[in-house]
Amino acid sequence: MKFLLLLLTCASLSANAQTFRGYECTQDCSGHRAGYDWAKNKRITDESYCTSRSNSFNEGCEAYVKESR
Repeated sequence: MKFLLLLLTCASLSANAQTFRGYECTQDCSGHRAGYDWAKNKRITDESYCTSRSNSFNEGCEAYVKESR
């Protein structure tokens, strides 16, 4: 019974988690969107340019670079 409850709790948590192009968001994915939009506007093609202080911004930037290949 405990295992079933744990399984249902984990499934519920993962169903509520937001993602942005394969990256898990901590809140509303706004940092990811900002990084993606920045990379798109700047036409970034190399992940080495995705080096801000914000991990979510960097992941958004990396998502754009991967999609543009």
